[in-house]
Amino acid sequence: LSAAHSAPSVGLSQPWDFVLVTDAGVRQAFFDHVQRERQVFADGLQGERAERFAGIKIDGVLEASVSVVVTYDATRGSPDVLGRHAIADAGLYSVCLAIENMWLACTAEGWGMGWVSFFRESFLRELLGVPEPIRPVAWLCVGPVTHLQDTPDLERAGWRRRLELAAVLHQDHWGASPGGDLGDIAVVGGAVGEVSP
Repeated sequence: LSAAHSAPSVGLSQPWDFVLVTDAGVRQAFFDHVQRERQVFADGLQGERAERFAGIKIDGVLEASVSVVVTYDATRGSPDVLGRHAIADAGLYSVCLAIENMWLACTAEGWGMGWVSFFRESFLRELLGVPEPIRPVAWLCVGPVTHLQDTPDLERAGWRRRLELAAVLHQDHWGASPGGDLGDIAVVGGAVGEVSP
């Protein structure tokens, strides 16, 4: 959590709060809600996609050692949050940086972390007593793992493959592939790697 709280934020607003969820009843209520939302999603799938999704574990709400809900407070630092006047969502992006910092710290310590996204914001706000206008952004499941995977769970399950960097890299204008010396700007595994357009 210290790593999360040390994240950069627009205008140093630090618009996050962290709710540690230890109550078994609260976890169970959230788990039940997640299962209902999972079913809503599953009901929209057909054929092979439905079968594949049925076998994917999407949460560790009841198994996690620690559950952390990260919230966003758009009023923190107001009314003059430096840098947010032109990009209203910059505060929300700052919360995501805090989450990423926490994820990297967990990984460095050999812990696993998962972001549960099968929930309705209004449900979680009511469950935890989060006041308006504060928004619950993420329910994070954290705990020790026997080993960290190199390949994301959804890719291993065959749900989707990770895109190559070259597929999402543009130069100067959208859709223009990088050329020249920009081919060696990708850092992978501590070494500079080439990006093939």
